[in-house]
Amino acid sequence: MVRLRAAPPEAVTFSVKHSENVNVEVVSQDRSDFAPANGVKQWLLDPRTLLQIQMTQPSMETNDNKVTVGYYGEDGGHPINQAGIFLTGIGISLDVDADRDGVVEKNNPRKATWTWGPDGQGAILLVNCDKENPWSSVEDCQDDIIFSKEDLEDMSRMILRTQGPDRLPPGYEMVLYIPISDSDKVGVFYLQNPFFGQRYIHILGRRKLSHVVKYTGGSAELEFFVEGLRFPDEGFDGLVSVHLSLLEPVAEGIPQTPIFTDTVAFRVAPWIMTPNILAPVNVFVCSVKDNYLFLKEINGLVSKAGYPISVCSRYMNRGDRWMQDEIEFGYIHAPHKRFPVVLDSPRDGGLEHFAVKEILGPDFGYVTREPLFESVTSLDSFGNLEVSPPVTVNGKEYPLGRILIGSSFPTSGGRRMTKVVRDFLYAQRVQPPVELYSDWLTVGHVDEFVTFVPIPGKKQFRMLMASPSACYKFFREKQKEGHGEATMFKGYSGTDTKRVTINKVLSNEIMVQENQYVQRCIDWNRDILKKELGLKEKDITDLPALFKMDKEGKAMAYFPNMVNMIVLSRDLGVPKPFGPIIEGECCLEQHVSSLLEPLGFTCSFIDDISSYHKLLGEVHCGTNVQRKPFAFKWWNMVP
Repeated sequence: MVRLRAAPPEAVTFSVKHSENVNVEVVSQDRSDFAPANGVKQWLLDPRTLLQIQMTQPSMETNDNKVTVGYYGEDGGHPINQAGIFLTGIGISLDVDADRDGVVEKNNPRKATWTWGPDGQGAILLVNCDKENPWSSVEDCQDDIIFSKEDLEDMSRMILRTQGPDRLPPGYEMVLYIPISDSDKVGVFYLQNPFFGQRYIHILGRRKLSHVVKYTGGSAELEFFVEGLRFPDEGFDGLVSVHLSLLEPVAEGIPQTPIFTDTVAFRVAPWIMTPNILAPVNVFVCSVKDNYLFLKEINGLVSKAGYPISVCSRYMNRGDRWMQDEIEFGYIHAPHKRFPVVLDSPRDGGLEHFAVKEILGPDFGYVTREPLFESVTSLDSFGNLEVSPPVTVNGKEYPLGRILIGSSFPTSGGRRMTKVVRDFLYAQRVQPPVELYSDWLTVGHVDEFVTFVPIPGKKQFRMLMASPSACYKFFREKQKEGHGEATMFKGYSGTDTKRVTINKVLSNEIMVQENQYVQRCIDWNRDILKKELGLKEKDITDLPALFKMDKEGKAMAYFPNMVNMIVLSRDLGVPKPFGPIIEGECCLEQHVSSLLEPLGFTCSFIDDISSYHKLLGEVHCGTNVQRKPFAFKWWNMVP
């Protein structure tokens, strides 16, 4: 914009003459006109009139275009004075993959904003949380170096495209910069001397807020690589921006001022959990001194199902057998790259260093959240962190499912998952958490009363729930059939020496009352799950279970809890319940098989009673499964 301030006092009208590659719009109070290049048209002078000047293409040389204003007296003949400006046109575009197709397009008009959905726009960043350098002890996002070109593949490309003369006018500079609020969330690298041994230098992020970009002249593309440093979290919505400004000198001793700024926006990709309906990639289990037979049975199941297994050695696990509780597998995804990321729990038992030492590596990332002030409880173990399959609730789609975490009863001051972990899970946004009531359990984990299995059809899954009422109903049926003296726990040489029969279980009034309470707690969660996951009763299958109370009034499984299973597509590793033996067979095993095998599953009952159950866990607690990611692109949903 230019104001006509150089007009002589006697001037009444003016004309505008300009180079071919320049457009000049004369903007007055009530109208606007484009000025012809030859300057034949005149306009009345008005102090409020502006000239809006725009170049239609970049300059070949500095000052190779011109705009001349002629001022005229009342006769309108020859100009009584003239004023002119020389122009240099420079094309500048800071570009990213704003349309999310894996290609950095040129000057997308919506690149400075970020929107969700299949028609959304805005680039995506991955947190560079894997480790390419085998000699490093930290994730790649914790350092300022590029160890290998594979590290660049984890980053999003950003291209600065320029067109113009060989050099900028004296005193002009291009500066790339980030807000100070984003300095701990985004990092930028630049390829220096591409023709003389490639060297990638860290130019933005952490303490570096700006970088003067060298202008190379002509038609040029400068390539930058952008990494995420932090996942979305409490106080960080995942959005970051990078700016490029052209600075103009004003006068000696006065700072340069921006005359043009281009901005691009990124959203940091969320950490996404994988539900049981997704295909396994690898199974993890610990070897400890007393679980040889369990390990043998798990190996057999996994081998039969056709998946690899990783056994964590005693040296690494330091006697900690609870693989499910230590870690949760997920992944991150951008248009250009996707890789698994393990979330490490704050429980920090003997497996404390397992994820960093054994899992973190090239294209396998790591993230953790450790509370600074809160105390860690059993509810911070990740048997208390599950995720549902995709669901639709009252027309609202959750294409990546919903996270499930156990908490305390809403009106009580019991145990809860620590705030830093809950905040992290909520901040990912794509799998909105559902908080359940699990503090009624001794251990307090959601995997003690609910799991999901994949089935064909529109719903794609069935929810399995532990059910004392289903167990009592089944036992009463067997009693009526004349099997009241059928004995439980046969073949288990445990500490209980008393003979336990169906009749004894049904006549134990204290146990009946305890399990009535447990059923109410489970029903409370059942109602929440039906509401929050949009489920009907036909979507739920009840598995028989019984519980007993500890000294603090918390519940623990009486016999191995069959809902706490490992799901390997169509193969299920179910805790062997050691139920009543009828005609030489465990009637609980037969009953559960009759419920699940018509759905297409093969049930393998695994003896975990001495090595896990007596320590208040089961098969699921002692194993973990890395699964394939969703095919669905998270950015196409609307949270």
